[in-house]
Amino acid sequence: MSSSAIRSALLLTAGLGTRLAPLTMVRAKPAVPVAGEPIVRRIARWLVAQDVTDFVLNLHHLPETITAMMGDGSDLGGRVRYSWEHPLVLGSAGGPRQAAPLLGDDPFLIVNGDTLTDVDLASLAARHASSHALVTLALTPNHQPMRYGGLRLDRDGHVTGVVPRGPAAADAFHFVGVQVAQAEAFASVEAGRPRRSIGDLYDDLIVKRPGSVAGFVSDASFDDIGTVAHYWRTSLAFIERAGGQGWLGRGFSLGPGARVTRSIVWDDVRIGPEVALDECIVTDRVEVPAGSAFRRRILHLDADGQLRSTPFEAE
Repeated sequence: MSSSAIRSALLLTAGLGTRLAPLTMVRAKPAVPVAGEPIVRRIARWLVAQDVTDFVLNLHHLPETITAMMGDGSDLGGRVRYSWEHPLVLGSAGGPRQAAPLLGDDPFLIVNGDTLTDVDLASLAARHASSHALVTLALTPNHQPMRYGGLRLDRDGHVTGVVPRGPAAADAFHFVGVQVAQAEAFASVEAGRPRRSIGDLYDDLIVKRPGSVAGFVSDASFDDIGTVAHYWRTSLAFIERAGGQGWLGRGFSLGPGARVTRSIVWDDVRIGPEVALDECIVTDRVEVPAGSAFRRRILHLDADGQLRSTPFEAE
């Protein structure tokens, strides 16, 4: 479905991903694979399918893990350029402030690089056009108020405030990581200064310019990759939808007598003979020693290239 006149999108891919460590010691969060495909490529493919083809990605943490898999975007049917954020990550408002001149189009989409959704972009764009707002956020009913905060709307669908997670957020709306924005929304942000959108800049806009932040409510799906537990659940859900029980990445090799069950294996992994892996996440370039056994562990290399085993909770 067409996304109307909006053809440009900023993908927010610069964050440190600290809640997803140690996975984000190996790849930037948007480069982490879900059922074998990096999150950022899944997002880009979804956008291209809705006629959004001009992308800017902001970069900071492990940028080479993103640029290596995105390149210039031509294999995805789009064009990719990059907005480099150094020495500081500029945040969800500072990042758009810096990247807006590269995008050209106004308004443009802003898409979080760590969430997956199927929101209808054409309807979101139409809502933005009719609202005359500076920003229109894609929202869903908040079905998990103890996990997510929410946004309150007035009768005209304009955002009036932010509700922290907890019982009070049950009747608020959940932001699914996609928005339409005018460059003017970020004009007050000092160049090079880190700043957030929700909880900072947008709160100021709501007070100073009522009606400048709008909501578009739908029943879109939403998959979160915020923590290791979220990553584990989301990955297995995608794998199971495809009829699998686990995922083995590119360049994978399995020694004689080795057993891998319900595990997620990234790229260029070597698993030695008689190894037993159960419900594990094995990151890039790991060599699992012969005869070893791991359950519910993340296997990754440290800065010195040594194998490390980190436990994780799946629930």
